[in-house]
Amino acid sequence: MAFEISGKVIEILPVNQVSDKFRKREFIIERKESGGAALFIDYIKFQLVQDKCDLINESFLNDEVKVTFNIKGNRWERDGKVNYFTNLDAWKIERVSTAEKPQGAPPQPKLEDLPPDIDDLSDLPF
Repeated sequence: MAFEISGKVIEILPVNQVSDKFRKREFIIERKESGGAALFIDYIKFQLVQDKCDLINESFLNDEVKVTFNIKGNRWERDGKVNYFTNLDAWKIERVSTAEKPQGAPPQPKLEDLPPDIDDLSDLPF
């Protein structure tokens, strides 16, 4: 099953040649979502593997993108101890231009538009 999410590319890591036959590259997007008077920011790390490592380069830095990805969960066992980990495997990255945004969409709030008392995080649900 494929998922999509949009955000701003804030970091692109170099290609990591894990073995002779496997390479990966990670990148992070920043996703902002407003909830009433608060602004929630998520930093989401994706990985590209093998030939998909070439889908992104430093020219994408600070660009708004739409990432299409799969969720991969793995089980790993060593010395009788079991661990699980999840990866977000990106397989398509598209730059989002301002022309693609719906015309009736409300503008995203800017950080300077937020109320000054946003530092109190005690009422967050997590």
